Amino acid sequence: MGRDLDDVDRSILYLLQRDARNTTAEEIADTAGVSASTVRNRIDRLEADGIIKGYHPEIDYEAANLPLQMTFVVTVSPTELSPLSEKVRSIKGIIDVREMLTGRRNLHVDVVGTNTTDVTRITDSIHDLGLEIESSEMMRRRHVQPFNHFFLQGTGDVDAHGDDGDDESPNE
Repeated sequence: MGRDLDDVDRSILYLLQRDARNTTAEEIADTAGVSASTVRNRIDRLEADGIIKGYHPEIDYEAANLPLQMTFVVTVSPTELSPLSEKVRSIKGIIDVREMLTGRRNLHVDVVGTNTTDVTRITDSIHDLGLEIESSEMMRRRHVQPFNHFFLQGTGDVDAHGDDGDDESPNE
């Protein structure tokens, strides 16, 4: 079971999600209204508690010469979901696997490749595991943003609806 987060924890998580690489403990401390040492201690605890599981680069696969990005939706027997998910993750070119809690189409597999030969190899590998691909979708673009529950309490940065309340355009 998880633990409750206070405003400082939520502020830390929000700011790290926005830009962990370029955000210092001092900057977080200034925003959250605590000391930098408190921020470092809180980050250590968030990591130890498994709330922060790592810091990962956001990769532009197209710029890395992997222009084909697809999602395969697969049906797996619920009793075999975890072991088959692990086997699927071992296939070269698979970058993300999501095990769904409900429904027939319960394994979503994100794939990257340079050409259709890569995609064919991956689909053949999935079929070799005895799995059926129910559908496949080619990704145009992916947008990632911080979870809006981690908004900064008591600041004008953002509110629960993502609206800063300013109706004026920045160019006006």
